[in-house]
Amino acid sequence: MRVGLLRDHDFRQLFTADTISQVGTQVSVLALPLVAVLNLQASPLEVGILTAAETAAFLLVGLPAGALVDRVRRRGAMVIADLLRAVLLVSVPVAWWLDVLSMPQLYLVGLLAGVCTVFFDVSYQSYLPFLVGKEHLVEGNSRLELVRSTAQIGGPTVAGLLVKAVGGPVAMLVDGVSYLVSALFLGRIRRIEERPERHPDAHLGREILEGLRFVVGNRLLRAIAACTGTANFFGAIVQATLVMFLARELALSPALIGLFFTVGGLGALAGAFLVRPITQLVGAGPAIWLGILVGDLGGLLVPLAAPGWRLWLAAAGSALFGIGVIVYNVNQVSFRQGITPDALLGRMNATMRFIVWGTLPLGALAGGALASAIGVHEALWVASVGALVAVVPILVSPLRSMRELTPAAPAGTEAVRK
Repeated sequence: MRVGLLRDHDFRQLFTADTISQVGTQVSVLALPLVAVLNLQASPLEVGILTAAETAAFLLVGLPAGALVDRVRRRGAMVIADLLRAVLLVSVPVAWWLDVLSMPQLYLVGLLAGVCTVFFDVSYQSYLPFLVGKEHLVEGNSRLELVRSTAQIGGPTVAGLLVKAVGGPVAMLVDGVSYLVSALFLGRIRRIEERPERHPDAHLGREILEGLRFVVGNRLLRAIAACTGTANFFGAIVQATLVMFLARELALSPALIGLFFTVGGLGALAGAFLVRPITQLVGAGPAIWLGILVGDLGGLLVPLAAPGWRLWLAAAGSALFGIGVIVYNVNQVSFRQGITPDALLGRMNATMRFIVWGTLPLGALAGGALASAIGVHEALWVASVGALVAVVPILVSPLRSMRELTPAAPAGTEAVRK
């Protein structure tokens, strides 16, 4: 991958901040449920509730977050979100050392950290077009997906080793510190946005409705929202059951669980390098549906995990899933950012996150309930098979055969040309 945007000082600060934050986040993705399972002996339903709490913020504050982000400088919103997440996550090891840690606290930390993540993610996706220009969105998103996928490789391994060596609460401390360092690098960005103009008759409800109308009124955005929302629903069931399946039913050590997720993360890393040549080969529209389909086919191998060679077959399936998801995400996110006017970016991203991430707590609760009713392994199979439905909205939309998605075009189906 060429140097490109990394020559730009401000993009390097964002790139570095995101790298540090993503590694820490991947530590807590594994460490938080392991704290619940290993330190607090949580039940499958409690782990499902914890997973739901981490993502419920997208339903609770997703829509107003977009309207609020469109009213402020987005870099400042990211810095504040990082600082608050640091405080929340550090509270977990402090409570553990004081012998007062409980599941209700983990629920609260997951929920409030999720609120901060909503504001950070909406701000970040709305800030990138300002920082790099819409003509560089695919490159910018590809590089930041490379960050995320690299973190998926190193983060779980670090988490597994940390949990094994010093326990899950200390792993949470690492994540908290990572958010502090991320905030420092964001503060080094020199390019300052103009403060958005605030109209005297501004009304939060009316601004939220503008974002909803923009997304719902666009046939292609509706297809992307339906696809991603469905995939996230079943993905949340996997998230709510996979760690428990590996830790309890297969009796794997935290270090081996971390290595399993690291192998899966190799696929995401490969996807970050492959997204541009794949998109150039088949076209942006086909890359979107092929990405999600290939990823979900790889996900079918995950429930086959068992001690021995089948564990690594499942990890290879997870790697294939990672490739597909990266190819899908880079193309659909770049398209969304490219067709949206600057003044609507926060609301568009928040509306999409409300729809597609709002299914996560529902899936997590469904995963906990399914695991309690039919078993953890069986719930994992339901999720892996059900995820195949996600590709249908893309296949029945014009995106199926459109090779070029034109960023500068207006927001209807005419925004895309074959």
